[in-house]
Amino acid sequence: MVFVWEDGDLNDEQIDAIEHEGSVFLAACPGSGKTRALTYKIALELSKLDSKRHWVIAITYTHRAAEEISERIERLGVATDRLWIGTIHSFCLDWILRPYAIYHEKLQNGFRVVDQHETEVILDELCGQSPHQVRALDCRYYYTTAGCQLENANPNRRLAALSVLNQYWQHLEENRLIDFEMILSCAYDLIVSQPSISILLASLFRYILVDEYQDTKEIQYNIIARIVNASGGNTRIFIVGDPNQAIYGSLGGYAMTRVDFAALAGVDIVEKSLASNYRSSERIVDYFSAYSVVPANIDAVGAVREFPSLISFEQEVNQQELDDEIVRLIRYNIETLGIAPHEICVVGPQWIQLAAVTRRLVAALPEYSFDGPGMAPFSRDQDNIWFKVSRLALTRPDPQIFIRRTRWAREVLDHLGSAGVDVSKISPRDLLRICNGIDITVEDGLEYLELFFAELLLVLDVDLELFPALQEHYVAFFERSRVQIQRLENAGVQGVSSVAMFRRVFATRTGITVSTIHGVKGAEFDTVIAFALLEGMVPHFSDPNAAESASKLLYVVASRPRKNLHLIAEAGRINGIGIPYEATQVLAEHDFAYDAFNEAG
Repeated sequence: MVFVWEDGDLNDEQIDAIEHEGSVFLAACPGSGKTRALTYKIALELSKLDSKRHWVIAITYTHRAAEEISERIERLGVATDRLWIGTIHSFCLDWILRPYAIYHEKLQNGFRVVDQHETEVILDELCGQSPHQVRALDCRYYYTTAGCQLENANPNRRLAALSVLNQYWQHLEENRLIDFEMILSCAYDLIVSQPSISILLASLFRYILVDEYQDTKEIQYNIIARIVNASGGNTRIFIVGDPNQAIYGSLGGYAMTRVDFAALAGVDIVEKSLASNYRSSERIVDYFSAYSVVPANIDAVGAVREFPSLISFEQEVNQQELDDEIVRLIRYNIETLGIAPHEICVVGPQWIQLAAVTRRLVAALPEYSFDGPGMAPFSRDQDNIWFKVSRLALTRPDPQIFIRRTRWAREVLDHLGSAGVDVSKISPRDLLRICNGIDITVEDGLEYLELFFAELLLVLDVDLELFPALQEHYVAFFERSRVQIQRLENAGVQGVSSVAMFRRVFATRTGITVSTIHGVKGAEFDTVIAFALLEGMVPHFSDPNAAESASKLLYVVASRPRKNLHLIAEAGRINGIGIPYEATQVLAEHDFAYDAFNEAG
């Protein structure tokens, strides 16, 4: 039965995009219901599949987005057994690398993906051995179809960085390892060298949907386009994003035009748009629209359209007073304006600033809890099977999340099967029953997981030593988790190793969120407080397109809140060569009637 939505679920713009039979290139402004449109499009195309061998593929920028969309589709009552959804890296692993590794020289004898922590450890060691002054930061890179590109290396250190990278790649190859960037490179190699892969995948995929296209890399566009091209018009594409939020340029992300992608994929694509903002007040919309790089007419049409938003910009506060200012703003929003703590987000440009600020906020506001991706007390490598098992271990049976836990169980069984474990007689519900029956009564989070995993393996009759891939994931999960716990404890976070803290990772958001600008993209809150909006940080000092990047970063920050926005460019920070940071130029030059309420609260 074809999926039908209720009247009022979608506006005319969304319906026009969703009902289009061909391929669509959809530009969606912040708060325009982009995720809703994507969700309903997926549900519609799933309901129209006429063969059990066909799939709908949805590629999201983050695992969080994939999880949110999956849950929304499940709530619509549409079966998701023919939906694959995840990041481009997970897509390449599941559909290209694992099935066809035998055809790639680097992968044919087996491989394991190293996480960011392992990469940093290896690079730090190699940089320490280098006779040149080179840092792991200088060695960050990404691939294009033409080869390796360094991210932001100091020009004087490029040759030294490449020398270290060559040693790094050699180390990975000798140990049958690949990193996240090599996932894309190897997938592209296979797609190019084995055209039959694209032809086979194209015969399976009826629709490929891509979220956040503006942050997609050139090599990713090419992987997707080759599959679409091989379909002869049978695989259609639905691409959604906002070029004004293209903030991953230093990592190789960019907003390809409709014309260029159509030519690359060999398909006709119509361009459509969503220009109605349902999230924010008119004042917030007017403010962030001023930072548009690509012209966009955005209309505030939501329930808070006429809300009298507070928008403040503070340049006088000193770095030493920053914590007090953030605490004041948090208290004012909660105690005077009635904003719920979980609807407040504190944003900084980098985790290095956030870690110190978070430690002091936790101490200054003991009555409130704090949440954030960087505050998870264990490894969140989404492609590690033990992270997937931890989701079942740390969530309790609850009818409201039964479908979600069933999906997680299916993912665990799929991963076990790909590692060689015979799971043919175990259903996702069987696995849930097994997990629900495991009773561990210890207070330490890592000890809890170790005992839980051991009990699960015992019940499944799986000897970890007989499955090297599972064992390697196990070691990596716990090593990374111990490092993460130590980092948080060093930052002053209390109770980080407890089971209760571990369970909070998968619980509904309850505390004040702490995030980087890049990490907050896609989220929304009633109030956003952003600090360190300083030239050299926003944008990064090595960014060759500084003004444009600053505008896009500010656009993202300012479009997150529904109601209130507080911007801080604190004085007193000094860069590495002793020069004081100044407010981000694009921000300082924005002529706006900011609210001043220093005496409030």
